[in-house]
Amino acid sequence: MIEKDTYKTITSATEPVLFKDKNSKFFGYAFPVLDEETIKFHIETLKKEHHSARHWCYAYQIGTQTINYRANDDGEPNNSAGMPIYGQIQSFDVTNILIIVVRYFGGVKLGVGGLINAYKTAAQLALDSAKIIEKTINIDFLITFDYKNMNKVMRVIKERKLNITNQKLELDCQITISVRISEADSVFEAFNHLFEIDIKKCSDEN
Repeated sequence: MIEKDTYKTITSATEPVLFKDKNSKFFGYAFPVLDEETIKFHIETLKKEHHSARHWCYAYQIGTQTINYRANDDGEPNNSAGMPIYGQIQSFDVTNILIIVVRYFGGVKLGVGGLINAYKTAAQLALDSAKIIEKTINIDFLITFDYKNMNKVMRVIKERKLNITNQKLELDCQITISVRISEADSVFEAFNHLFEIDIKKCSDEN
């Protein structure tokens, strides 16, 4: 089975979208995120911006191969807000994303079914308004070699059209390359069998 080496995410934060139901207002926001620190920042920012709202429900997903996700109902009935939002993240097949739906209560209860529909729709509208792109899942390799072996290394890099992300070219040289995960094994072998060339996987992936 070929390992999946692409994922979808959004390029930038969306403008707020609005869904109304029985006087309740639901504002949907989508943000690109890579860590929980950023998630916390966006939630706190919206709580200040919408300080008179009743609920700030959200769901996020981070990661490409190892997935970390959470859905939060923020005081709404169990699974009536966070999971419908997360369901849209799954439906659009996106990751490294946070969706927050801010609710202003309009005085009329919507019931669990109404809430599920409202949070789902607000999340869907936010994703509809986002620019979704596909990215490759990459692995970084560090290649170490003496300056005299530069031509050998550069030939492989050129032949395989590899992406150099960092380089230090002195007497002892180091080049960092970023490789699609599906091509990682063959690229590793291409350098590994070269005499006096050392290649190892960087611990920092993607």
